[in-house]
Amino acid sequence: MQENKPLLIVGLGNPGAQYNLTRHNVGFMAVTYLAGADATWRDEHNAKTARGEIDGRKVIFALPQTFMNDSGRAVSALMTFYKIPLENLIVIHDDMDLRVGDKREKVGGGSAGHNGIRSIDSAVGVDYRRIRIGIGHPRDFNSPIEPVDWVLGKFDDEQLKAIKSIIESIAI
Repeated sequence: MQENKPLLIVGLGNPGAQYNLTRHNVGFMAVTYLAGADATWRDEHNAKTARGEIDGRKVIFALPQTFMNDSGRAVSALMTFYKIPLENLIVIHDDMDLRVGDKREKVGGGSAGHNGIRSIDSAVGVDYRRIRIGIGHPRDFNSPIEPVDWVLGKFDDEQLKAIKSIIESIAI
C-alpha cells in the first residue's frame, strides 16, 4: 500500500431503502459500520462518500449508487479523482459460497460470478484487497429460492446477528 495516499474502502450493495438489510447489501452494512455513526455522507462521483481515519490513516468510505452490476463506474471515478492507487482499494462484498457470517480476505483473483466485483475488475483491474462476507446459498437452507432472489432477500434475525458480529470483527 502507498502510505502517503488514503485508503478507499468500498462497500458493495444496491441503493434504495428496499435493499436495506438484504444479503446483497452486506458491503454497504460493513462500510457504514466502519465509517461510524457520526460519519457525514455526501454524494459524489456516483457514490455516497464519507471521510475518516483508521489507525491514523486517512480513509474515504464509499457506497456506490450505481447498482451492483455497475459498481466499477463509481469506483473508477473515485480512484481517478482522489488518485487512489489500486493497492489502496479495499472492497467489501457478499459471497454466497461462504456460510452466513464467515469471512475471507484476499488480494486479486476472479469475480466468482459476482457482478459487482466483475464490474470493478473490468474498470480498474484485479489486484486490490477483497473482504468477502458469507451470506450462504439457498441450497444450504434447503430453500427453493433462486440465487438471484436469495441475494435480494433479507436476513432472518439469527443470520443478521451473525452478520453484525462478523462486520464488527473486520480489521483494516
